[in-house]
This record gives sequence, structure tokens and C-alpha cells, in this order.
Amino acid sequence: MAEEVMNNKQIILKHYVEGYPKESDMEFKNNSIKLNVPEGSNVVVLKNLYLSCDPYMRNRMSKLEGSYVESFTPGSPITGYGVSKVLESGDPNFQKGDLVWGMTGWEEYSIVTATHSSLLKINHDKDVPLSYYTGILGMPGMTAYAGFYEICSPKKGENVFVSAASGAVGQLVGQFAKMLGCYVVGSAGTKEKVDLLKNKFGFDEAFNYKEEQDLDATLKRYFPDGIDIYFENVGGKMLDAVLLNMKLHGRIAVCGMISQYNLKKTEGVHNLFNVIAKRIRMEGFLVFDYYHLYPKYLEIIIQQIKAKNIVYVEDIAEGLESAPNALVGLFSGSNVGKQIVMVSR
Repeated sequence: MAEEVMNNKQIILKHYVEGYPKESDMEFKNNSIKLNVPEGSNVVVLKNLYLSCDPYMRNRMSKLEGSYVESFTPGSPITGYGVSKVLESGDPNFQKGDLVWGMTGWEEYSIVTATHSSLLKINHDKDVPLSYYTGILGMPGMTAYAGFYEICSPKKGENVFVSAASGAVGQLVGQFAKMLGCYVVGSAGTKEKVDLLKNKFGFDEAFNYKEEQDLDATLKRYFPDGIDIYFENVGGKMLDAVLLNMKLHGRIAVCGMISQYNLKKTEGVHNLFNVIAKRIRMEGFLVFDYYHLYPKYLEIIIQQIKAKNIVYVEDIAEGLESAPNALVGLFSGSNVGKQIVMVSR
């Protein structure tokens, strides 16, 4: 078979990053790629359709030691979750034309090993957008499901607080809690997002944390009887205030701490004694540990989407060249909903 050589647009990390990432830390380049599977190889050749922008990617832009994820390699394409179409395959589990989601490069075409990229085949339901596999039907959806149901052990009628509530994970956690019959409050960084939480996602209340001078007083206003469950996406001052307002035997699922990712020295948490006094269970988790539940989750969530019992908001940037701006925007809160990049239709 003749080799097929194609132009391959890529987003390259230029160097390791300190502080807030900038678009200039990344570079848009054109390279060539051979789209054929070498004889005897088990690689899969992908045409990337959608790429996911996720906060954890900021950590990978720095030189990491002892982390659960590897650092990006300066001079090489950024990698992350994406939705792709199989062009050629040396892996018997994937065929030409299959739709998949998993780890891929920030580029038009990628050549990956399926096991290393944790590729999962998509049985696409035409009533559900394909882009959802970067969010509600992919890693963020599983994160919300595992963190809320497996870590928090929720019960009907409990008081639930979600920080960064309009993001890819938070918007789902709030809706899961409402479906269970909980009282739910979310925090976000703009009036538009606060309105979205209350009017689109069905949160009972929401507030703009940037407008609150005293987060302890704010939480006491919305939770006069205390918080049973806190889904943690922010860290820092928000976590400190939450610890003062947790109820006895409250549960905190620690999903992320986006307020700390760009700091050279992370902020301390001063109210940890409450974990003892209130017998709070506070547990960090990684979605990888719960992927065995994915088939069960997928069956449940697709039914809920089609029944219009749950909604999902995406912020779609068009074209690979828009990816650096989309990723950087996560840390200034410019996205509304799940941030994705559409590489190709």
C-alpha cells in the first residue's frame, strides 16, 4: 500500500509554564504525517473531531514529579481527551470508520496505541450530539457520577453545595443532586453563569463568589442548617469557608482545586480542625478508578438525556487554531459550560 502523507496541523507546547498559562506558551504548527499503519503494528490512525479542554491540563504544562499524570513534552503536541474517527487500524478491536473517545493529540490526525490512549468505541446514538463524549458522556460525566454517588453517598433531602458549578463537572453534579431530591446551591464567577445555574440547570440557589466579601457569611445565608455534601472543584478560600459550614458527618468529594493550579505557592487551609470536630469525610478521587462503572453510567445517562431530564451546555471553539485561547480561557472563567474545540465536523 502506498504511503499517504498528509499535512497535520498541531498545537505544540513551547516550554514548561509558570503561573497563569498564556496563548504564547503554545504554538500552532504545520507538520506532515503518514496515515498508514506499518506492517505488523497495532496502532490506530485517528482523524480528530473534537478536543476537550480540562483544568487538569494546566498541571501537565509544568514539570511534574510524583503526579498521577505525566507532564506534556515541550516541543511536542499537547494531548488530552478527544472524539475521533478511525481511519486505519492495526488493532483488531477497532475498524476503519469506528468512532472513539480517549486520549489523543491536539492535532488534526493522531497515531496512537489503543491501550495507552484508553480508547473506547462509541456506539453513536444520532439523538445525542457526538461532542457529548468530551463531556457528559465522557470523562467529565463519569467524574460527576463517581464523585457524587460513590464518594458522597447522597440521600434525598440533603443540602448540597457545588463550587465551579457551571463547568463541565459541576453542572452535572447539581442536576444529579436535584434528581435525587436534594437542596442544591452552586457558586460561579459571573452573573451569566449564576443565571444559568438557576434557570437552566435547576439549582435552588446560586451566587457569584467574586461579589461576596465574606464567604463564611455567604454560605451561612444559603445553608443556615449547614452543608451535608460539598463537591469541591476550587480549593483555597472556598474550602476554608465550607469547612466552617459543614454539618456533622458531612462528606466532601475533592475533584479539583482550580484556584490553586496557577500559584507558585498554594494557599493554606486553616479550618481543618472541623474535619475532626464534625467527623467530616473528605476524600480525593480520580475518575480512572471508576471507569469500570462506565457501561452502567452510559446506560443511565443516555436515557436521561433523551427524556430531557438533564441538560448539558457546551462552549464550542471552532478550528484547531482556537485551541490555545480556549484552554487559557478556562482559568479566567471565560467559558460558559463545557469547553471543547471542534477540529473537524
